[in-house]
Amino acid sequence: MTLLFTVIVTFFAGMGAGLGTGFAGMSAAAVISPILITFLHMDPYMAVGIALSSDVLASAVSAYTYGKNKNLDVKNGLLIMLSVLVFTVVGSYIASLLPSRTMGSFSVFMTFLLGVKFIVRPVMTTKEAMMNVSARKRAVQSIVCGVLIGFICGFIGAGGGMMMLLILTSVLGYELKTAVGTSVFIMTFTALTGAASHFAIGGMPDPLIWALCVIFTLVWARIAAVFANKASPKTLNRATGVILVVLGLAVMLFSKIA
Repeated sequence: MTLLFTVIVTFFAGMGAGLGTGFAGMSAAAVISPILITFLHMDPYMAVGIALSSDVLASAVSAYTYGKNKNLDVKNGLLIMLSVLVFTVVGSYIASLLPSRTMGSFSVFMTFLLGVKFIVRPVMTTKEAMMNVSARKRAVQSIVCGVLIGFICGFIGAGGGMMMLLILTSVLGYELKTAVGTSVFIMTFTALTGAASHFAIGGMPDPLIWALCVIFTLVWARIAAVFANKASPKTLNRATGVILVVLGLAVMLFSKIA
């Protein structure tokens, strides 16, 4: 396998994952894993480990960008994160009793549907409307939603970013930029936990593929996050929707090839 081919594959994997993370708080695992498995014939477990580790820095730089623009809810984000981490373990255990292919395809299909939702029914909630909810009610909602997200993520094995974005905008009534900012903040820690456990169990990955995926995902996530924070809500909804639809279709196509 040539070096050029490896660079091209990791570039497009990183670009898709970075744009998905920066715009929509999407997990890089949904994009990078199927591409590495299909084109570089990588072991699926190792591919997920590389994708999750690429997610860590990409989510961190996106969270920093959203936070700098005051589009991040740290307090409730921490409550959601703790609930997610605990109940991901519960979901994972139950998922181990079910066939994996069904679970993975559900996650990709959900990405596609969520993209369609943002194009057809954009999230136009304002920050002022968000502030009308009492702190106590918001905290309780955050914990309950974290439990739900964690269980579903552990059950499916991916799709955490998508579940978070859907619940933050539809259930908790977050404005889109704050929802994405909070989602990538949470994902920084959940991806770090996932990547560490993958490498601890499966060993270290190919250093070149790993480094290229991390760098390309980081660069594109930063570009997407900067654009997203400057865009109007209407433009951001459309851009997020288009990216999710394209990524969803692309990953479904790669899965068929594999």
